[in-house]
Amino acid sequence: METLFSKIISGKIPSYKVAENEFCFAFLDINPNVKGHVLCVPKTPVDKLFDLTELNYNQLMLFSRKVALAIRKAIPCKRIGISVVGLEIPHAHVHLIPLETIDDIRFQTKVKLSPKEMEKTAEAISSFFVL
Repeated sequence: METLFSKIISGKIPSYKVAENEFCFAFLDINPNVKGHVLCVPKTPVDKLFDLTELNYNQLMLFSRKVALAIRKAIPCKRIGISVVGLEIPHAHVHLIPLETIDDIRFQTKVKLSPKEMEKTAEAISSFFVL
């Protein structure tokens, strides 16, 4: 099954890549709640998070933690929020969102960042990512 996210992973659709390993891929959300909002996806296109194999689920969570640690170093914030909604795209994914207030994770307000700001943000987070 080809999804929007599998097209991003394969490079058919451009993205602001933050990190990648054998199992997972992370990139900036193009419609972010706040600066530094990242999506972590398994490379295996499975619709629902809990339908992932145990191995792929664990790999996604471990990978997401490492990305969150990188976000925390790159983006000043009180904490990193995690959300799994999964209604908009049929490919399991985790939202990692730098938080100052609870409103930052509510998906009601969005920020507009220029392509240059997105690129710099992705590079900053990526520079702190450790496999």
